Amino acid sequence: MAQRGFTFIELVIVVAIVAILVAGLIPLGEVASQRAKEQDLHAALRDIRTAIDAYKQATEDGRVARKADETGYPPSLDVLAAGVANEKDVEKRKIYFLRRIPRDPFFSDAEVPAAKTWGLRSYESPPDNLQEGKDVFDVYSQSNGKGLNGVPYKQW
Repeated sequence: MAQRGFTFIELVIVVAIVAILVAGLIPLGEVASQRAKEQDLHAALRDIRTAIDAYKQATEDGRVARKADETGYPPSLDVLAAGVANEKDVEKRKIYFLRRIPRDPFFSDAEVPAAKTWGLRSYESPPDNLQEGKDVFDVYSQSNGKGLNGVPYKQW
């Protein structure tokens, strides 16, 4: 009587084919994950930079108080989410530039506050030597990695 079923060799071949297919999908998953993080980084940088520019414009318009020796840029990232008093409003209601400060998606320590995940550049800092200072002119990722486009995240 003939028995039905798969032989051991057939099972080994099927398992090998499945393993090859899975091994081919893993790199695609890693690229998709990196691409998603890069999109988050791009959006976060855009949001923070837009808020910094809006703060500067509000300062220029006289809605945010500024001392004579200040540049008009926010003194910290926290100010953008905490809000500042509107000098042109009789009731001095606050102006908010961000609902919350986004995190750098490439910063690994989840315990660090979102504002501390970014590298800060002051107005007085030259573009080739980024340094913190009295204000926040720009932000950048502190990651040492490179994007899928070959540009280091610090230069985005």
